[in-house]
Formats: sequence, structure tokens, C-alpha cells
Amino acid sequence: MKQYCRAEVLRILRITAKQLAGWQRAGLAPTSDAFTFYDLLQLRKIRDLRAKRVRPAVIRESLQAMQEQVAGMENPLLEASAFKVGSRVAYRHDGYAVEPIAGQFVMDFEPSGAILTAKPSHGDKLQPIANYESVAELFTRGVAMEEHPSTHDEAIRTYLQVLELEPTHAAAHINLGTLYYNQRDFVSAEKHYRLAVQSDPRYALAYFDLGNVLDETSRVEEAIAAYRTAIQLAPTYADAHYNLALAYERSAQPRRALHHWKAYLKLDGTGAWAMHARNQAARILEADRLKIVYKSSQ
Repeated sequence: MKQYCRAEVLRILRITAKQLAGWQRAGLAPTSDAFTFYDLLQLRKIRDLRAKRVRPAVIRESLQAMQEQVAGMENPLLEASAFKVGSRVAYRHDGYAVEPIAGQFVMDFEPSGAILTAKPSHGDKLQPIANYESVAELFTRGVAMEEHPSTHDEAIRTYLQVLELEPTHAAAHINLGTLYYNQRDFVSAEKHYRLAVQSDPRYALAYFDLGNVLDETSRVEEAIAAYRTAIQLAPTYADAHYNLALAYERSAQPRRALHHWKAYLKLDGTGAWAMHARNQAARILEADRLKIVYKSSQ
């Protein structure tokens, strides 16, 4: 099986070294510098849960509880479909959904969007929820196809199949949008990023990606609004701070840019883009200093 180095993991998943190190300390990721494809799938799911502001400790507790409740389950993030319920994580598996820490069945398909829970009794069995297993399998297949440029068109078709079965699958909309974005089909990319936002308004990654396509198509003010929303949902989202700083600079708002350059450096002071952020912050501060000197000399 192909092994991925740390730099490849950061690039593929679009996460920072600090994020990965934090997940490793929390026991959510392997501590080695070599990662398998299955490690990538698990890290991607952790990234998506963290984008929804689920705490690492809660993710770890839910994994342990799920392993205890389902005999033979080694990795719930790969063997079941995880989703956020309140501040916790629930899993769809074997035709039903459960929040394992509380030991509650979860039915999240009410028209009102309300979540109904019920404490299972011995022998309880819910009717299978149609298509969830096939959706999970299709989505995993799409992720695998993304790894090779030669199968990107097939990945698009696979994600479209996922959305036929589950039109509000936010992660499929995001991955599909990114494939279109990389093909420079910005109209299709924007469409799916917006659908991801509609499907899950608390998904910081969806707003970040929407900001990227808006920025790419020269709608800087709209991009700023999208990046700001991503940061409101996930204040430690380093890349959102970085891109927001760039957008503020393009819209001639250097002081606002400075705030986000500084925020980025606090979150990732040693990463690949830290030098650029540090230089931009220094340039803005120097320009401000020169303005003060000029005014005082008049």
C-alpha cells in the first residue's frame, strides 16, 4: 500500500502542520511520519468534524464508545458514517444511527430538521435507513479516485451518484466543487460549494472553499464575507485567516489584513506560508510607521 509522507498529507487534506500535530497528541492520528491511504480517509473525516467545531476529546470518546458498543469494529470513522449531533458525534451503521457516548439511537431525517433520540432497550432494532451504506461506499470510492488525475472524471461521476442518493451530502458537494475548481470550471464549483453551505450552514470548510472561488472570480467583497463566516465558525482555521488577509490587501484594507496576518502566525508560525505572512505584516507596519513620521514632519 502506498505510503504518504507528512508533507503530502498536509497538501492533500489542506490542513496545517499544527492541526495534524494536535490530532496526533489527541490520539486521533498515527504518530509516525508515514501514513496509509486509510489514514488519509480517517484524517479527512476528523478534519470535517473539526470544521464543525467538534472537540478532539469528544471525537476520541465517541470512537472508544462506538468500539465498545459494536463488536469487532476497529475504526468507526472508516466502518461507519460519522456526523455531528449537537456537540457530539453520531454514527450510521448497519441500518441505524447511534450516538454512542449516550447510547442513544438517533433519527435525523425529520422534515423539520429536529433530531429525535431514543434510548435503546434490549432487542431493539430500527428499520434500515435506505442507501446509507451505498452512499458511504460511493463516497469512499470517490475519495480514492481523487488521488489520481487520470480518474478525476470518474470521481466526479461517483460524487454525482452520491448526491443522487443523498442530495444534502455536504462533503460530496465540497469534494465535487474542488474537482471542478481544479478544472477551472468555476461556475460548477461555486454551485456545489453553495449547496454544501445550504446543506450544512455550520460547515466552515464549505465557506472557505466558497470564498476561494469567489476570490478567483474577482468578487473580493463576497469572498471576504465567506472567509469571515468560516472564521466565525472555526476561529482557529489558519488558512481562512491567511486567505482573508490576502483579500483585505486586494481590497486596500491593510489594517484589517494585518489583524489576520497576525492571527495566522499565531496558529501556524513555522509553516510554508509563515514567511510570506510575516513579511506582509512587517510591510504594513512599516508603511504605517512611515505615514506617522510623514504627518509629524508637516
